[in-house]
Amino acid sequence: METRQLEYFVAVAEELSFTRAAARVFAVQSSVSAGVRALETELGARLFERTKRAVALTSQGEALLPRARAVLDAVDEARAAVAPGPHLVRGTVRLGVFTNLGYLGLPRVLAAFRERHPGVELRLTPSPAGSTGLGEDVRRGVVDVAFTGLDPQDHPGLRYTRLTSATFVAVLPAGHARAGAASVAPGDLADERVVTTPRGFGNRVVAERAFAHAGVAPRADTEVADVGDLPAFVAAGFGVAVVPADMYEPADGAVAVPLDAPEAWSLGLVTRPHPSAAAAALVAGLVHALGSSSAPR
Repeated sequence: METRQLEYFVAVAEELSFTRAAARVFAVQSSVSAGVRALETELGARLFERTKRAVALTSQGEALLPRARAVLDAVDEARAAVAPGPHLVRGTVRLGVFTNLGYLGLPRVLAAFRERHPGVELRLTPSPAGSTGLGEDVRRGVVDVAFTGLDPQDHPGLRYTRLTSATFVAVLPAGHARAGAASVAPGDLADERVVTTPRGFGNRVVAERAFAHAGVAPRADTEVADVGDLPAFVAAGFGVAVVPADMYEPADGAVAVPLDAPEAWSLGLVTRPHPSAAAAALVAGLVHALGSSSAPR
């Protein structure tokens, strides 16, 4: 079994296309196809279901994928251990991200990281299931490092590093009876229609805990995939919203009032318990650039 064969396999598994995989690993498609076939022959298992229109992993391919990634990570670590220069780290890091991280200045932060670690290739990957999905992607080896808006206990078995914390604000229509209040309690919103993000998003999970702690359960009437769009939907009359203060995007016709609740939304990073040298370097770089209020857990 050759490392190059595993690289081909992982590329096809992630791209679900032999053409895109070949472009990604700088090889001709026939070489990628031949490498995958040789790997299947050696393992005695079919790794992909192939049709003229689609490529999909078989159950055997699903079982191999995290193990193949682990082997490639180990190879990267071996190379890094003997690389010239004490600070030269090599490898590929798949970073799981979600929307509304613009306030972090992430492109600038990642550019600075690349300048310090030119041997590390970064690939940014979102998840439609928000922080919950990103945590599962780390667990399954789909990504190496992921941002999360959930708490450490929501990611059992993963290594968690807190970056920042923010209180919540209630986003109300400008004409709402509580729009001019100094603060709003979760109980004040018990009978309101709520505009929120889909299930699994960290901000929704933590906000619902604040409501549950207060003994109320407002109706999630409308779901919006982008936290930044919630104030505009509030202004348009869809209901009220609860969002982390750091993610609040002002909108004409909506106002933000501090939510009087003990719960806070935290932004953190999760990795597997023993991340690769490149993944560990990225976590350290993000902590240095963005700040951390607690040690890894």
